Amino acid sequence: MLKPQKLGTNVRMSFSKIEAATEMPNLIEVQKKSYEWFLKEGLEEVLHDVSPIVDYTGNLAIEFTDYTLDPNPRYSVEECKDRSVTYDAHMKVGVRLINRQTGELKTAQIYMGDFPLMTENGTFVINGAERVIVSQLVRSPGVYYGVEVDKQGKHIYTATVIPYRGAWLEYETDTAGVFFVKIDKTRKIPITVLIRALCPVGEDSDEAIFRMFGEEDMLVATLAKDECATLAMENDTSFRDEALKEIYKKLRPGEPPLVESAEMLVNNLFFDPKRYDLAAVGRYKYNKKLAIGPRVVGFILAAPVVNALTGEIVAEEGTLVTQEIAAKIDDSLTEEILVKDELGNTVKVFGNGTGRPELLLGFDLEDAGVKPGEKVRLSVLRDIIAKADEEGQTGDARTYFIKKLAKEQIALLQPKHITKEDIFASVNYLIGLSHGIGTTDDIDHLGNRRLRCVGELLQNQFRIGMARMDKNI
Repeated sequence: MLKPQKLGTNVRMSFSKIEAATEMPNLIEVQKKSYEWFLKEGLEEVLHDVSPIVDYTGNLAIEFTDYTLDPNPRYSVEECKDRSVTYDAHMKVGVRLINRQTGELKTAQIYMGDFPLMTENGTFVINGAERVIVSQLVRSPGVYYGVEVDKQGKHIYTATVIPYRGAWLEYETDTAGVFFVKIDKTRKIPITVLIRALCPVGEDSDEAIFRMFGEEDMLVATLAKDECATLAMENDTSFRDEALKEIYKKLRPGEPPLVESAEMLVNNLFFDPKRYDLAAVGRYKYNKKLAIGPRVVGFILAAPVVNALTGEIVAEEGTLVTQEIAAKIDDSLTEEILVKDELGNTVKVFGNGTGRPELLLGFDLEDAGVKPGEKVRLSVLRDIIAKADEEGQTGDARTYFIKKLAKEQIALLQPKHITKEDIFASVNYLIGLSHGIGTTDDIDHLGNRRLRCVGELLQNQFRIGMARMDKNI
């Protein structure tokens, strides 16, 4: 029987006898929503990331305040096709020039260029020809673990810490059980060198590393390869300084290894938001993979788990961790737990120091920009709570004060770059993997891949252009 059927925005006549179980998805909508996100948020994000641009003297700074697209393009879509021109609009950006010496301030609207516009069909008209930007299926940012068996039957454990943009960390063990790391795909160094470089002076010794991760055979074998302790004794310096210099030698061979230069290099590689970006999906994947609860399901607790909020015991020693208990462990916001592996050895397991804010506060931070269910850094949240207590805030005023501070410090609560806690937790995960604690990943699984749509691709190109302008200035 002939009947009308709606396909997207069009209504067509159908001769089918069997009714469709679901409506035909509007595939163009994915591209259009991605482009809308780019215009509303993606452009603003890039301008915020590159601001301020400071000249080499440090006296003048340029800040981008806002942007506008001309609502009336020069030609319509059909006219662009007839004239063989691009369907675009003028883009203007609000700029603020600040003289830091005199305090002088100038503002202006500058013409940034012509920006391509998307048609109603999800296409672009470039020089009169209608073009489509195809979405890419790419590897998602995250922490991925693997294990291989060599010819002698020994297990070789590997891990890759992948950002959206920035330097990779690649972990691997050898047949002797030594734990190495490659920073930004350079030559490998013992993992303890990186740990020392990230720890403050006084917490960079062998004993401090054992206190953090436990006295693991893997770490004992790695410390035997680590020469930082010997060099520190010879040069009368700290373990941390020698570790920083060792990293600098690998990343910048031929240049004189100075502690200040090495520290700046490490900070720029991992902790500078302009050079290291996880994106929202990367931060979600990191927090999910490095959480304590899911890793210890099926293992027996070697010590009681105490709720960090109330001091109550969540699970007693000797308890077999089920999915339900694992969820309670995560909700308790405990920083570390001890479990028994299959051989009865005690293994320390800790996460990356994140948790849901409502568990600590009793209310959410959605007004501050934290979406429901998302995690934040607990150390930063505790500092915010401490400031509220110092101010003597109570009741609704305290809630407002905390939300206000959280909004101001959202970049610290949910950092786009990797943190020291992320790196330490990723190392702890691989150590646990050698005890059978945790799971390996299939990098080719579609769950570990994501779509990079038109908005994201345009944002990347816009970011490249702004970075070039930054260098020229």
